[in-house]
Amino acid sequence: MASRWVLVAVSAAQLAAGAAGQVIALSEGRAFDIDVLGFRGSPARLGRDSWLLGTGLSAPVLMLSVQAVATIRLAAGSSRGATRVLGSLGALMTCGYLIEKEARGALSPAGWNPTTTPAVAAGLTLAVTMAVLGPRQASSSS
Repeated sequence: MASRWVLVAVSAAQLAAGAAGQVIALSEGRAFDIDVLGFRGSPARLGRDSWLLGTGLSAPVLMLSVQAVATIRLAAGSSRGATRVLGSLGALMTCGYLIEKEARGALSPAGWNPTTTPAVAAGLTLAVTMAVLGPRQASSSS
C-alpha cells in the first residue's frame, strides 16, 4: 500500500515537471527535435504539435493527460491497470527525454539554463523512477 502512494507522488511530481516543460517550451519556442531519427518540429507549429508530438522539453499533452487520469485512479484505490500505465509512461518518457536534442542539451554543462535544466532533470529522474516503480508495484499487487 505504501508503495502505491510513492508511485502516486512520483507521478504527480513528474506530471508537474512535464507541465513546466510544456510551458517553458511554448514560451521559448522549443519545438521537438529528435535528431537521432531526423524528426524535427517547427516553432510555427509548436502549439499544435505539443498536443500529439510533444515539445523539446516535455511529452505530448495527450500523454500527460493519460498520466493525470492514471495518477488520479491510483490515488483513488489500488489499480493494476493504472500502475501498469504509469510504469509504461515512465519508460516511454525516459526514452523521450534521452532522444530529444533539447532535453539532452539542457542536461549538458554547455546547455545549463536556470529554468530549463531543473525542469528536464526533474522530469527525467521522475520518469525513470516511474518506470522502475510501476512494474514493481504491479507485481506486488497481483
